[in-house]
Amino acid sequence: MPYYAVLCNETINRMKKTLHKIGEIYAPLSIECQQEFIANVTVRTIKKGEIVVREGQFSDRAYLIIQGCSRAYYLKKGKDISDWFAFENEFMCSIVSFFSEEPSPHYVEFVEESIVIEISRDTINKLSNQYHDFERLISKVVTKTMLGLRERISSILFNKAEERYRQLLKIRPDITNRVPLMHIASYLGITLETLSRIRSPKKRI
Repeated sequence: MPYYAVLCNETINRMKKTLHKIGEIYAPLSIECQQEFIANVTVRTIKKGEIVVREGQFSDRAYLIIQGCSRAYYLKKGKDISDWFAFENEFMCSIVSFFSEEPSPHYVEFVEESIVIEISRDTINKLSNQYHDFERLISKVVTKTMLGLRERISSILFNKAEERYRQLLKIRPDITNRVPLMHIASYLGITLETLSRIRSPKKRI
């Protein structure tokens, strides 16, 4: 019996809505491809604070977020540095390990209790070989993620701290309600104290 046949209707509907949304964001998927996708993935609830990938691990799982948010981060000399965040209708994985089959340089943590679609590397390879529209979608996901990382580096190099913060709020207005400020500060390449002054010059956190 296919996996989707034993899923409850609510779960299937949420998956279909998510696939429709990512089709709008990245590239549309055929009905046949969507059905094959649903039949080969797992829906999971991940607890707030759960780390699904650690530095040095090999990771062959990607996560499409239905509800919640996650972050990828480094630990360097005891310092926690957030590299990127993913929210609803976005993918999260250790890119280096997932696509290059090398040890992960990142940790991947879920910042909120989240509902995700867990996808294995084998499934992505299988669907990419079978459906050109899925291959195109994955290509666009990877490209968007890499461009986002490049834009973050450029912003840290060339923009003032306040400009970086305002730009982030423009892209993700609700981020301060969902992600701890210390993670936002490290993502922006500034200290928590600097972020505090930017957010409220006359107040302290």
